[in-house]
Amino acid sequence: MVTARIFRPVAGLARQDLDRINDVDNDDEAGRNDGARRHKEKMARRKAVQDAEVASKTIEKGLLIVNTGPGKGKSTAAFGLALRMLGHGRRVGVVQFIKGAWSTGEQKALQRFDDLVTWRSMGEGFTWETQDRDRDVAAAARAWETACAMMDDPANSLVILDELNIALRYDYLDLAAVVARLQARRPDLHVVVTGRNAKPEMLAAADLVTEMGAVKHHFAAGVKAQQGVEF
Repeated sequence: MVTARIFRPVAGLARQDLDRINDVDNDDEAGRNDGARRHKEKMARRKAVQDAEVASKTIEKGLLIVNTGPGKGKSTAAFGLALRMLGHGRRVGVVQFIKGAWSTGEQKALQRFDDLVTWRSMGEGFTWETQDRDRDVAAAARAWETACAMMDDPANSLVILDELNIALRYDYLDLAAVVARLQARRPDLHVVVTGRNAKPEMLAAADLVTEMGAVKHHFAAGVKAQQGVEF
């Protein structure tokens, strides 16, 4: 709406100057109105495209999700998904293939939902800490057995296999057998596999793959792992 303005004489300004100022103000307001109209039309077109795209997706199924890459956030993203599941009252199982005795914030937080979360930290630590391949292989085998039991439990909606990719990278488990078992899980079960250096066969089997990139990391600047950030 154009608002009328009353101009009082200003020394040094002729009437035509005042009219010109008024015209500029009116043009500015008309331009704003035109911009708002074009924005509304653009968003309406975008909404129509988005609504059609959403309506075309009709499949509902359990997903195999892989979080990999050299950057930070692979396990963090998986546990964020666990929290979302818990918000809907759905059961979650967690098996950690590398971490063992570590006390982490995510474990403490999620285990407060003791009626909905089953958590098993079954690793022996990183390979450079154990320095015992046979021990690492045996620990991975036990963790995989537990993971299979969790996937077979119809009460679980989500199973997180934390750092399974690392166990596969070092050939602690048979890759083909693991991938085949993941593909044979029940149709409605969601599984998240984390860890860098995911095998091509795992990526091919996945429904969703996210690669975390190490664009910048505070470790490079000498900042140590901190409570609440890394663990």
